[in-house]
Amino acid sequence: MQKEVNINDLWERITVDSDSKSFEVFFHELNPRLVKFCTMYVHYQQVAEEIVSDVFVKCWMDRAKMRDVLKPETYLFIAVKNHALNYNKRFSSLQLVNIDDHEGGTQLVNTASPEMELEKKELFFRMDQAISSLPRQCSIIFRLVKENGMKYKEVAEILNISPRTVHTQMLRAMKKMTVAMDPYLKKAGKQAQDNITDSIITALLIISIFMGN
Repeated sequence: MQKEVNINDLWERITVDSDSKSFEVFFHELNPRLVKFCTMYVHYQQVAEEIVSDVFVKCWMDRAKMRDVLKPETYLFIAVKNHALNYNKRFSSLQLVNIDDHEGGTQLVNTASPEMELEKKELFFRMDQAISSLPRQCSIIFRLVKENGMKYKEVAEILNISPRTVHTQMLRAMKKMTVAMDPYLKKAGKQAQDNITDSIITALLIISIFMGN
């Protein structure tokens, strides 16, 4: 489903009209991001999927009681976070896991150049590693802002922290990510002499990740 989907409109049709079709669209729009977010708190992809499914089921069952929820996306992120933390309490284990998901990279693969394809896969792998190596809260904040396109205030609501803390953590993340990715930026710069188009694509990938909120 495209990003043009209006979450609030769907939510209104779900809570007011009990529209199952709108709920289906709502689910497919948010489910991937919520599962990815949940994997930052729990060990396994399957567990994350089950937690998110439970949250969606509860939303549907209690839809009539949720008409006053003005920010459904934020509400679901908070619900998933709380369910994940409760899961970790029950199983007394908490760690950040690497997320094996590089969909953003596959959209920009140059099929005419196998070498460039491998380099881009490596780039996204290294970026994911660098993000995952950040302190847990810092990594979560970075992913919510950069991968989910959320504003600092929205992230603050989800994590129950101040927008100022989000801003501070983002500055720290950006600094560490810049240091971690510096060798690859230099490599891309050297390759520009041989293939200016590919180096521009690589630069655009970096810019899209590190530009401000």
